[in-house]
Amino acid sequence: MRAIGIILAGGNSTKMRELSAKRAIAAMPVVGSYRSIDFALSNMSNSKIQNVAVFTQYNSRSLNEHLSSSKWWDFGRKQGGLYVFNPTITPKNSYWYTGTADALYQNMGFLRDSHEPYVVIASGDGIYKLDYNKVLEEHIKSNADITVVVKEINPEEDDPTRYGVVVNMDEQNRIIDFEEKPLVAATNLVSIGVYVIRRRQLMELLETCAAEERNDFVKDIIVRYKSIKNVHAYKMDSYWRNISTVESYYRANMDFLNPDIRDYFFKQHPDVYSKVDDLPPAKYNYGCEVKNSLISSGCIINGRVENSVIFKKVVVGNNCVIKNSIILNDVHIGDNCYIENCIIESRDTLRPNTTHIGEEDNIKVVVEKNFRYTV
Repeated sequence: MRAIGIILAGGNSTKMRELSAKRAIAAMPVVGSYRSIDFALSNMSNSKIQNVAVFTQYNSRSLNEHLSSSKWWDFGRKQGGLYVFNPTITPKNSYWYTGTADALYQNMGFLRDSHEPYVVIASGDGIYKLDYNKVLEEHIKSNADITVVVKEINPEEDDPTRYGVVVNMDEQNRIIDFEEKPLVAATNLVSIGVYVIRRRQLMELLETCAAEERNDFVKDIIVRYKSIKNVHAYKMDSYWRNISTVESYYRANMDFLNPDIRDYFFKQHPDVYSKVDDLPPAKYNYGCEVKNSLISSGCIINGRVENSVIFKKVVVGNNCVIKNSIILNDVHIGDNCYIENCIIESRDTLRPNTTHIGEEDNIKVVVEKNFRYTV
């Protein structure tokens, strides 16, 4: 493909509450065995993009561990590869990234040393499958300066004011008016955080932003230049969900209990790839009951699990009941616990006879710091 890839994975969201206390949003576990960033990386790999850079910053340890080997996404090759860039101290700069445009500018060397004419920029917090080749073809065909991938969302399921909103387009899908996180959304057509732009033009725009101390890619490039540049929209009609709030993260995982969505991601080409842990299959002990749930490798199930997503290495004790909940990695749940409408943080230990109940419209995030082992 005639493009390099950049994944912006350094962000944090206070709307994730306790879940973002120890990891970046792009490192959030998803669907039992995946991380959020796996979907963008898989799209890059399936689109035959050979050079991909991931920009990390906030709480990046678990994300860096996940990206420690590029072989899982087939980037371990002689030509190209997967690069992870953290903020670095130089004689000219000692700041963290102050925005998405600043992150791109601080890594201008990656853009300058590349030879591909185009750049595909994607966020690391989206759950979707997309062939970036089709976006690039449309970008070239429409003679666009910048192409923004957009999708129409249902306001009853998600809040469009969380995103960049396309207010008005002409018949050729040129974006005439675009607002970043407006107070009131004029339409339900939102940006999914995927952009295509010519590499040299991106470098010029970034240098202008840096000279004027502007640091946000959307606000200071797309919104600012929408009347001068040909900003084109590429409409996406398949599944997409952003996970930067507790509610959207919960819904994204629950969506995969729908067999149609599950088959679309995991049984239809192209595949979604992730780092694979060497774990035994889940063990279902006598008397347990599991209904409409995803159970990951390394789990031991003794109680009753309904409409839930259970991540790796979770132990569910005897007589436990888990309903409509997400249990993250390496959680030990004692006997006789009741959990409903909750997200249990990873590596937690729930003592026996514990009860946690959330609401359908107010999911409870549980962070327990009990000691698992005693001496």
